[in-house]
Amino acid sequence: MKLSLYTDYSLRVLIHLGTHPGELASIAQIAQAYGISHSHLTKVVQDLGAAGYIETVRGRNGGIRLGRAPAKIGLGEVVRHTEAHFDLVDCSGCLIAPACGLPPILAEATRAFFAVLDGYTVADLLGKQRALQRLFAVGG
Repeated sequence: MKLSLYTDYSLRVLIHLGTHPGELASIAQIAQAYGISHSHLTKVVQDLGAAGYIETVRGRNGGIRLGRAPAKIGLGEVVRHTEAHFDLVDCSGCLIAPACGLPPILAEATRAFFAVLDGYTVADLLGKQRALQRLFAVGG
């Protein structure tokens, strides 16, 4: 299973904002810190804002910050929100699909994947917060 770039960027935004609690950040700052596309990140931020993961503050001194405490943002929840589907294999056109044992095994593997992610929050990604802050200072 490979997560999309969209999910990757979503998690990066949440990590960046969680590393700077209470502070407003700009999309430009985050894009520069990670060396990623500003325009792509704008779409990600809009979606995270609409879903309530982040809060957007308009105006001259505006920016973005986490919409909830890091411990209240589950990784499984975010990945489910940002990924379109989780079919590891498309069996719909396969001749042996009605009798094949692979689909239920892959479904079990997907459930196990999410069971692990559901055990973690954004707060778990911030364990080395000072080191993250230093790295963002160097990259930004």
